[in-house]
Amino acid sequence: MALEKFKAKHLEVSEFNFENVGVWPLPYRGLVFAGVLTIALTLGYFLHVTDLYDTLNSVESKEKVLKDTFQEKAFEVANLEAYRQQMADLEESFSVLLGQLPGDTEVPGLLEDITELGYGASLEIKTISLQPEKTEEFYVELPIKIVAEGGYHDVATFISGVAGLPRIVTLHDYSLEMNEKQNRQVFEIEAKTYRYKGQDD
Repeated sequence: MALEKFKAKHLEVSEFNFENVGVWPLPYRGLVFAGVLTIALTLGYFLHVTDLYDTLNSVESKEKVLKDTFQEKAFEVANLEAYRQQMADLEESFSVLLGQLPGDTEVPGLLEDITELGYGASLEIKTISLQPEKTEEFYVELPIKIVAEGGYHDVATFISGVAGLPRIVTLHDYSLEMNEKQNRQVFEIEAKTYRYKGQDD
């Protein structure tokens, strides 16, 4: 009598439970199986497949970075000889420029050169005086204040001569005033020369 109760054809929907799932009608068992399978696949996707996608995205990002790095390195290797030549040219240019920077012992010679240029341009040199040094990151700046008197053309000749010196000399902060009595220009100018910053500076 108890077995007859569980026969599929006499089983009521209210009597469905997991203890007698084996005798459920086939369509119901199929639905339960499909539901369980769907839940299992969904959980598997969210717990495992999404992690795999995250890993894939991470690996793809690293791959792009590595490809870009490889392209940069390949370009550098392809142009290595050109870079070496540029480096040699820069070192040569730097050596030439460094040779134009006077050392401490050459400053008196530079003052003599400036004085000779002034006299050669028919200027009357009033004063040439060294100003306090200014230390920068890679060099030391040596300001020289010059006060002289002469005509317009004499001033232009002097400035042109200073610009043509073999040492690096730049001119700054000039002023011109007319000396009415002698019809000459009194001008002040600051010349700056530079020396390489050594370990003692």
